[in-house]
Amino acid sequence: MPPLDSNQTTPAVRTGLPQWTPVFLLLLLAAGCLLRITPLTAFHGVGFDENLYRAYVTMLNEKGIAAMPRIVEEYITTQQSLPSAILPPTRFLYIFFGHLWSSISGTAPLDALHDVSAAWSVLTLLLSSWFAWRLGGMRVCLGVTALMACAPIQIHMGQHALIDGFFAFWALLSLYLLWENLRAPKPNPLLATAFGTSLALMVMTKENSFFVFVGICGLIACAPFLGLGKIHRPLLFATVLGPAAGVGILVALCGGPENFMTVYLLLVEKAYTLQYAILTGDGPWYRYLVDLLLSSPLVLLLAVGAVFRLDKKEPAPLYLALFVGITYLIMCNIKYGMNLRYTNMWDMPLRCLAFGQMAWLSAKLPRHRDLALMAMVGLVCALELRNYATFFMEFPLYELVSEGLLRALKILKSP
Repeated sequence: MPPLDSNQTTPAVRTGLPQWTPVFLLLLLAAGCLLRITPLTAFHGVGFDENLYRAYVTMLNEKGIAAMPRIVEEYITTQQSLPSAILPPTRFLYIFFGHLWSSISGTAPLDALHDVSAAWSVLTLLLSSWFAWRLGGMRVCLGVTALMACAPIQIHMGQHALIDGFFAFWALLSLYLLWENLRAPKPNPLLATAFGTSLALMVMTKENSFFVFVGICGLIACAPFLGLGKIHRPLLFATVLGPAAGVGILVALCGGPENFMTVYLLLVEKAYTLQYAILTGDGPWYRYLVDLLLSSPLVLLLAVGAVFRLDKKEPAPLYLALFVGITYLIMCNIKYGMNLRYTNMWDMPLRCLAFGQMAWLSAKLPRHRDLALMAMVGLVCALELRNYATFFMEFPLYELVSEGLLRALKILKSP
């Protein structure tokens, strides 16, 4: 697995770092976890989606999993009478974990969902660190961990009962397990099973799994031509059977295929009449680039710079960039369906690319390479934390739409 760090020549080159490096990595992880579990937000209300998730968890607490078909039927009846969309109970995995934690700990449904969001934001950080190490060794792991620890939207996802950070974990896990399957020298049924399971769980989390699935299929299709790895039969089976199993479980929870199809057809139909989505969820194809530039400017600029250096000799950055590119092409064309929250799954790939660009730039100063790299990573982390404070502590931002970002940055001002 060729590393992202331009000065490493083979995957085995992981030496040359101080002995205290593992301790520093643990400190970075601890700091990132602390940022996610410590209340740091100026918004203390209950969002529209949070209120609905709380209602679903309350229903499961009162009626149990066996009542899911009845809950789905109640949703269908309610949704048919409403002029616009509300989120469906088929976002089951997040709701189920909220119910499970609420039942075990005795916490209120909304608090349980907060805890689940914070826990999965922490898991995303840990997974990102491990994935980065597998891509490029300890030096890349340290840099990406530092950048992910300070990622403002990742921290925000840990502060509220929102599904998007939870979903990002399953999307990133699927991306990581696909990489491991592609790089395996021979078929590995265990790895393929883990990959298929992650796809199934992702499908049971949110409809956005379709975007990730298309990205996964695109990576598999391109792998032989771009040198990303080998495609084995177990991997292909897992790619098909995993999502199919996730859909099958959702169909059973809905009480049958008719209810399942009705839920999704209603969601699509009513989404186009949701006034908030009409006002805030549209825009040109570069809408996500604008929002990312507002929220994490240096990370985006560095990642874009890295795209211009992509080379088949370094499959890791090519793999990450291709995933972001394929999913971006779909997501930027969803009418009334764009929101910065949906880009959580790009945070780790973008920061890997950004770190690779910083490593390349620092190599221009060979005598002070490590010092320059540390300074650049530190500067980006400081700006990321400053952006978090601006958006979520000084300005009580909750929904991540362009207008809110612009107002938090005082580019737009209220009269």
